[in-house]
Amino acid sequence: MKRFIGTKQFYRTLLTIAIPVMIQNAITNFVGLLDNLMVGQLGTAEMSGVAIVNQLIFVFNLSIFGIVSAGSIFGTQFYGKRDYHGMRDAFRFKVIGNAIICLIAMLGLYTFRDFFISLYLHGSPRSQELAVALKSAEEFLLILLFSLPFFACSQAYASSLREMGKTTVPMFASSIAVVTNTLLNFLLIFGLMGFPRLGVVGAGISTLIARIIECAITVFWVHKHAATTPFVLHAYREFHIPKQLIKNILKKGSPLMANEILWAIGQTLIMQAYSVRGLSVIASLNISSTVSNLFNIVYVALGSAVAVMVGQLLGANQAEQAKDTARKLLFFSVVSCLVIGLLMFVIAPFFPEIYHTDQTVKRLASQFIAIAALCMPMYAFNHASYFILRSGGQTFLTFLFDSVFTCFIVLPLAVLLSTHTALSIVLVYLFCQLVELLKSGIGYQLIKSGKWIQTIVHENN
Repeated sequence: MKRFIGTKQFYRTLLTIAIPVMIQNAITNFVGLLDNLMVGQLGTAEMSGVAIVNQLIFVFNLSIFGIVSAGSIFGTQFYGKRDYHGMRDAFRFKVIGNAIICLIAMLGLYTFRDFFISLYLHGSPRSQELAVALKSAEEFLLILLFSLPFFACSQAYASSLREMGKTTVPMFASSIAVVTNTLLNFLLIFGLMGFPRLGVVGAGISTLIARIIECAITVFWVHKHAATTPFVLHAYREFHIPKQLIKNILKKGSPLMANEILWAIGQTLIMQAYSVRGLSVIASLNISSTVSNLFNIVYVALGSAVAVMVGQLLGANQAEQAKDTARKLLFFSVVSCLVIGLLMFVIAPFFPEIYHTDQTVKRLASQFIAIAALCMPMYAFNHASYFILRSGGQTFLTFLFDSVFTCFIVLPLAVLLSTHTALSIVLVYLFCQLVELLKSGIGYQLIKSGKWIQTIVHENN
């Protein structure tokens, strides 16, 4: 048992890294919970419309994270070498890449908005509830499209700050944004304190303003302190990036970019597969995912700690210690999420009662929450495994482990069970979650093999 238990210093280091991430994610997800509750008071159709749009925007967000992650691999190393010209080039890559993704997303979502939204709406075309859901989704999406450039810009700047260890500014900007979003939601959704009652449109305007504020704070601070943020000095004087750097980023970063994009698309299509069972399924999954995200902050933060602690040991050529640390982090993550999952299971019957929706939606949401709670230790194991493999530079392996598994195993199963069987949607959801046990087995074997133990920082990038 001692092989799985660390020292006091081990857990002190772990919590020092994980707790700030938990706090930031807790703030963001708690505000997301409040937003969801407020929109949920408008009705099932409105809540479903907003949930559909958020699922579409989710693909864009992870595409941006993919570009940023690829650039940050090199930005971090350039900063470590105090090569500020190289760091500036990596920053330019992120800015240009994000701009391209943003343009494609805005044009695609605007041009094909009816098509994308309708993929999730099943039933009689004359259904009043479906008409309200479609109208709500379109109104919300058209406003959110204007927020995409601000999100893309702030992520490029925030990621470069994190490469330098300056995490306070992005956290501050994010906190101000979520608080602003919440306050404006109260005022604009329900028409309080003399403001007009705008419903779903109000929720969209609140999000747009919050994104603008977040971007403005981050960009203003960076340029005001350009002397201590050298990546931005003369960054816009020209947009030339050395061809060799672009090749290297694409070579090492492509699996990361592809993984984020394909995983997001896979999750979106899985949601679409579930949606053939009716609007109530979309609404109940929206409620379930909202509360799940609040509890998931534990294993998400522990994943960040895994990346840092194991990665640093590999960089220091301490292979055996890295393997030992990985084992202990996996054990701690699973045990912690066993406790968190039990707490989540306890609240499963009660949380959906807060929403202004019908009993069918509440019942389904409770069951989905309970399933997610019981599966949380498995999610924790898979998440930690992903970051252990990634810490050794196994980006292609993590691509196979994460997005390929989702798109070629989970997605086909979700489509098959949703459209070609008479199983209840709860059983369909359960089986699609349990298939990830196969992923856990693969992860265990990959980590046990030790093939992920590699030092990559000595390479000439």
